[in-house]
Amino acid sequence: MRRLPQIALLPDGKRLHLQDGPIDLVIEAKGRDADISAAYRAAAERFTGLLDELCAELSLLRSAADPGRCALSGVVARRMHAAVAPFAADCFITPMAAVAGSVAEEILGAMLRAATLDRAYVNNGGDIALHLAGSEQFSVGLMDRPDRHGVMRTTTVDADMPVRGIATSGRHGRSFSLGIADAVTVLARTAAQADAAATVVANAVDLPGHAAILRVPANELQPDSDLGARLVTRDVGPLAEQEIEQALDAGVARARVLLMSGLIEGAALRLLGETRLVCAIGREAPASHAFQERTIQNMLQA
Repeated sequence: MRRLPQIALLPDGKRLHLQDGPIDLVIEAKGRDADISAAYRAAAERFTGLLDELCAELSLLRSAADPGRCALSGVVARRMHAAVAPFAADCFITPMAAVAGSVAEEILGAMLRAATLDRAYVNNGGDIALHLAGSEQFSVGLMDRPDRHGVMRTTTVDADMPVRGIATSGRHGRSFSLGIADAVTVLARTAAQADAAATVVANAVDLPGHAAILRVPANELQPDSDLGARLVTRDVGPLAEQEIEQALDAGVARARVLLMSGLIEGAALRLLGETRLVCAIGREAPASHAFQERTIQNMLQA
């Protein structure tokens, strides 16, 4: 018999911790006390059983997404498919690439249906769904690598910006990566979109066939991996400066396409101490992208 989810307030008395198997959420809400309590109850209620819903369709979730058809039935599963579908026509991707962001969105949605909040976030292992009202703000930390503590720089998302999702992917993260990026942080309109796009951009930061890069079939490391026998990056040896630039250029090119198509609102790419930004600078940008110059650039300001 499977254990029940773990649900408890953290020691600070402000944040809620929800954990069930691989899903580990930290939640914080700002508003009236009664609304915060209602939101946390709603989060706990929606969280209970959510992992079982996903496991019921796990074989389909681990299969290559069909960009024109969704055979999934669950609300979160369908959100996962919708997030990856724009990429499925030109690269291999499964709905699992958007699982963390989609779960975060679902829990945040349950909270907002139950209460009126000034500000809230659901952080699912670094993939974050945001709610900001009025003049509220949210500080974002840019990590050098997802597997290390410490923040290089921070930036602020304001309520008047379109960003409501933040995600980071790379070879040091919880999931396997086809690329060599240490970290790719993406800002998008939803957490599910950010999650899927961060995976795609991180995969694009690459030097195919390079002798200094160790790659191993994903299913040798994790037999049930959705990537099957595809080669995933396990180690990156010394690279010349121009090789680092070449790999980052490939990721930047992919991110720029996503920016122009409206799938992301900005990105920061990190590889072996070098950082590249993708934002609206130097081009005619839709109004929804107007914040990017000040927001993404701030990520590099001391």
